[in-house]
Amino acid sequence: MELLDCRRLTGPNVVWDKPGAVIDIACDDAEAGDAIAGLADILEPLLAALGWRNESLAARKCIGGFSLALSAPMDALYAATEILEAAWNLHGDCDDSLEDKLVGVRSAIAEESKAALTELLRQADRHQTAWLLDDDVVSLGLGRHAKSWPVRALPGTAALRWESFNSIPVGLITGTNGKTTTSRLVANMVAAGGRISGLTSTDWMAVGGAIIDEGDYAGPGGARTVLRDQRVDVAVLETARGGLLRRGLAVRRADAALITNISEDHLGDFGSRSLEELLEIKWTVTRALSGDKPLILNADDAMLVARAQNTDARIVFFSPDADNKILAQHLSAGGDACSVVDGALARGANGEWHAIMPAEEPPITFSGAARHNIANALGAIAMAHALGVPDEAIARGLRQTQRGDNPGRCNLYEVDGIKVLVDFAHNVDAMRALFQLARKLPAKRRLLCFGQAGDRPDASIAELAQSAWQIGLDLVVISELEKYYRGREPNEVYAIMAKALREAGADASQIAHSEDEMAALRLALQEARPGDLVIMLALAASTEIRAWLKDKEQHDAG
Repeated sequence: MELLDCRRLTGPNVVWDKPGAVIDIACDDAEAGDAIAGLADILEPLLAALGWRNESLAARKCIGGFSLALSAPMDALYAATEILEAAWNLHGDCDDSLEDKLVGVRSAIAEESKAALTELLRQADRHQTAWLLDDDVVSLGLGRHAKSWPVRALPGTAALRWESFNSIPVGLITGTNGKTTTSRLVANMVAAGGRISGLTSTDWMAVGGAIIDEGDYAGPGGARTVLRDQRVDVAVLETARGGLLRRGLAVRRADAALITNISEDHLGDFGSRSLEELLEIKWTVTRALSGDKPLILNADDAMLVARAQNTDARIVFFSPDADNKILAQHLSAGGDACSVVDGALARGANGEWHAIMPAEEPPITFSGAARHNIANALGAIAMAHALGVPDEAIARGLRQTQRGDNPGRCNLYEVDGIKVLVDFAHNVDAMRALFQLARKLPAKRRLLCFGQAGDRPDASIAELAQSAWQIGLDLVVISELEKYYRGREPNEVYAIMAKALREAGADASQIAHSEDEMAALRLALQEARPGDLVIMLALAASTEIRAWLKDKEQHDAG
């Protein structure tokens, strides 16, 4: 057995809806039950000696081990990690006694303890006031109603005007593919309705359309930043796997949650080594829903549909196919849904459809050819409606969202008469969706530039290459992705992909190899002719490639 990690859980998480700490242990499946029981036996007297009689334990068995969570007060989360580590050491060959461990743990608890903070949070809960907390700052209320203080300089609770710390609409968006696009669409719909959105995503966080900072902010840190911004009327929070697994949610209550789909991506990390485990991580967003707050699900995703049978949340299904059996049954039973009906994006309620706009009008749908973006638009419609955006503003937001407003995703350029489609797609399902669009775009020939990260299994890498060839390609340029080797040797991924392409029917003259993504694009453009389509799947150099293509496009136009 091996200790992999011990960390804080600052909000509702994959184990439960409590804050605390969690320890990840790698072991054989046969060892997990005894190890969990052994750690619980050690923790019982340890917690009793500390006076932590109201805290609890919960275990989550995973492929290759388990996670054991300990609930804890918000001013003792670091101490909780030390308690779990102490129990692990006592479970092993450690020579220290229980009393020895208690000395260090008591010191950690005393150092971290903040009585004033505990009282502030207790009063906030009593007044049903939303609060946010990190190491240095605590805030009451959300968005334009928020007020923040340093943790070391808190106000007296008696003097606070609790009625002023109100909330704002909050939407959580997660899934494997499409969550960034959906989040941006919802933010644009909010703006079209005259309100200011706070948006977090894997690319940036923004307020009112203005980027605050670039980077991956799809975790609780980014969420807290926009939720504390007093300009924000509505929060649209992309919520990615990493933040959910490591820390949990930033908020304990949300007005709606959306799961786009569950497909193979980022599998292999402890706790997310199968689609079933990935689903449970994404399902964490449902812990923030209560009452009739909607859970918006893709009716074309079998795993989501099956999981929906075991939830008390109010479901809203979406699918581009109005004849989808699940969606049709749900609507006929009085449920809400979004679909394409008589050629229009539509919202269904009380057994009736309400048209929003023709499905071919939003630029991101490529005149209706991009089915995956039609699905993203439908999910966004359901989310925006749940956040109080009128249908008219929803339609304006969709019309106003240009392809270039979603950088790295379905961006189309033209260079010397050659169309170049750039996308971030990096797993099989995302690439299939893109290839479906590429097949529908008029082109004399189709050329593909792509690579793949080394942390995928050989079979997945091969499947990716074979799926690509099926769209009818004339040339494939496979690029090295040094940043994404992830344990593999140079040329190793190329060899797997080239072999798969040959098995799918490509001959040697149709397969090329480049040192990086930029070199792959240049080579493809050299080989392409006017009227051709180059499909560029950009991972490591997406920003550089898009800037280069935009410059070339402007130069040609000038």
